[in-house]
Amino acid sequence: MSKQRLLVINPKQDSKALIALSSEVRLAIYDLLRNQSMNVREIADTLHIPASTAAFNVANMEEAGLIETYSQKATKGSQKICKALYDEILITFEIESEDTAQNTIDMEMPIGLYTDFNVSPPCGLCSAQNMIGYLDVPASFHEAERVKASLLWFQSGYVEYKFPNNSLYESRELEALEFTLELSSEVPGTNTNWPSDIYVSINNVEIGCWTSPGDFGDKRGKFTPDWWKLEGSQYGLLKTWSVAKSGSFIDGKQISNVCLKDLNIKDHHSIKLRIEVKDQAKHVGGVNIFGKSFGNYDRDIHLRLILEK
Repeated sequence: MSKQRLLVINPKQDSKALIALSSEVRLAIYDLLRNQSMNVREIADTLHIPASTAAFNVANMEEAGLIETYSQKATKGSQKICKALYDEILITFEIESEDTAQNTIDMEMPIGLYTDFNVSPPCGLCSAQNMIGYLDVPASFHEAERVKASLLWFQSGYVEYKFPNNSLYESRELEALEFTLELSSEVPGTNTNWPSDIYVSINNVEIGCWTSPGDFGDKRGKFTPDWWKLEGSQYGLLKTWSVAKSGSFIDGKQISNVCLKDLNIKDHHSIKLRIEVKDQAKHVGGVNIFGKSFGNYDRDIHLRLILEK
């Protein structure tokens, strides 16, 4: 799996990663693995620690999603190769002051309340209790039960949502907007090394692409119901797309020069969000969109409108 440049840790949501980084030994191991892949014995020899200590701490960081391991044939049997998944790790704290609350408008949209779609199989939807419609039948995305969807997936195509543009009824100017949702790639079964280029457009303006590293099924999602098979997609990564006056960003990293004025927000009574996997993309690896009662975050698609102070 290719490394992502930056991991943003929210201590309230990613406590495992934060705890994994609280050890000097694990920090030293991670620093080694940022620049090269190594087996457990090589890690132990380099840091002058017992192999059992290296193995224990590697397992801890793998569980926290900071590194990945895979087996490789050795002279005798096989060996576990370890590699870091990120170049940089940033810890951020959300500060919800009274002032912040007064300057934002927050809305959440159930993932099944899309207003338009065009998807190709493998595709499907399910609620927290059961499947909706038929597996790999795009027409099932028309089902009335779709409003209860907690997980939806497709190979290529798009789903589109319309949020009310409540900034029109405020006297203050809109400074920025943010969409936050939990996503992963989609492959029959799961595969952590399955990249997919996922594009986001707002009001028919493409703001940028995020390449999901894989479809995660190594462990059950924190909120994924017990009836959902372990061989299926379990959780995604929480990503935030934002558009401000200076450009567009994913998790705070600029991805394009599309800025707020390009979206013509004042000209529309709704704010349209499209999530898309294009047939002509470099990585057509599908998408899973996780909502409430599925994945690791128990939330639907969140829109935040940020107003001038």
